[in-house]
Amino acid sequence: MTDIEYIKKYSKKEDINKNLEELKKGKPIQYIIGNVNFYGNIINVNENVLIPRFETELLVEKTINYIKKYFKNPKILDIGTGSGCIAITLKKELKNSIIDAVDISNSALKVAKENAKLNNVEINFIEGNILDNINSKYDIIISNPPYIKEDDTEIMDIVKNNEPHIALFAKDNGLYFYKEIIKNSKEKLNKKSIIAFEIGYKQANDIKNIAEQYYPHSKILVEKDLNNLDRYIFIFNNCE
Repeated sequence: MTDIEYIKKYSKKEDINKNLEELKKGKPIQYIIGNVNFYGNIINVNENVLIPRFETELLVEKTINYIKKYFKNPKILDIGTGSGCIAITLKKELKNSIIDAVDISNSALKVAKENAKLNNVEINFIEGNILDNINSKYDIIISNPPYIKEDDTEIMDIVKNNEPHIALFAKDNGLYFYKEIIKNSKEKLNKKSIIAFEIGYKQANDIKNIAEQYYPHSKILVEKDLNNLDRYIFIFNNCE
């Protein structure tokens, strides 16, 4: 289905012409329609949140499989929740889990709260910068943080010109949030725990090196996405 066909199918009749004009101007179709299907769930999106991608669905799927292997009633923290798509999906798939989700953007949290209500799940949303306002301990920390270098030339114009830069770009060659999370996560994790990251496909070695510095005795796995690119890092602490 082409974008034009998609708009004609999913727009209200009175909005079709307006929506087609926005498409011509380069607005992402997900923002025009106002939602996406993520892991079988309807997630509302607007310009305050990143558009969820297929790669993040696979992060969620892999994380669910590891959680089911090692935990029964996990307590999970989603850092940089954005639309809430990760937290909401985890809660729907792991009904006995307790999930906190943090974001620095109040506008993003409004969207996430609406999506939790839409999907009939209970999640504790927290406004804060990374781990600053987090006072609990968790079995799982999961994050798809901003990881694009500030001077990246590969980013597509439709992404750069429409999606929130706060959710896309990171200092320190895109590594800033990984460093901060890894460096400060030990006191927020239970002894047996997992950190799950989505990463930029060129960042695996750098992030693995950071993880080995702070978690020298942990099992660290780099895993690939459906395009065979390095896309995920999992840090396993005392998961035998």
